[in-house]
Amino acid sequence: MTDAQTIANQYINVWNERDATKRKALLAQTWTADATYTDPLASVRGLDQIDALIAGVQQRFPDFSFALIGKVDGFGDNVRFSWGLGPKGVDAPVKGTDFAAIAGGKIRSITGFLDQVPQAA
Repeated sequence: MTDAQTIANQYINVWNERDATKRKALLAQTWTADATYTDPLASVRGLDQIDALIAGVQQRFPDFSFALIGKVDGFGDNVRFSWGLGPKGVDAPVKGTDFAAIAGGKIRSITGFLDQVPQAA
């Protein structure tokens, strides 16, 4: 049985880690080497591509961070959680829900959905 809360916390920690060396170490500890990440804006495979995606999001939103929203849920090797991306202390302007498949206690794949995205002006 996968500890859903731990998986979700590790996931958020990776997305919030700004030091590239530390982030890569966290990825190796918490994701499988052949992990995949897919959402409406990206589809990548492997730790290097996932790391590059995270670095790109951090560069685009330098003052934003991720936080879990609501209850983390899971059964077997599946985890579901929602998150917000925004400045600390305010309601996040970007929100989503991710589904993780776990293998050997590590994230094997993420399928992400964007629940709230600000409209372009």
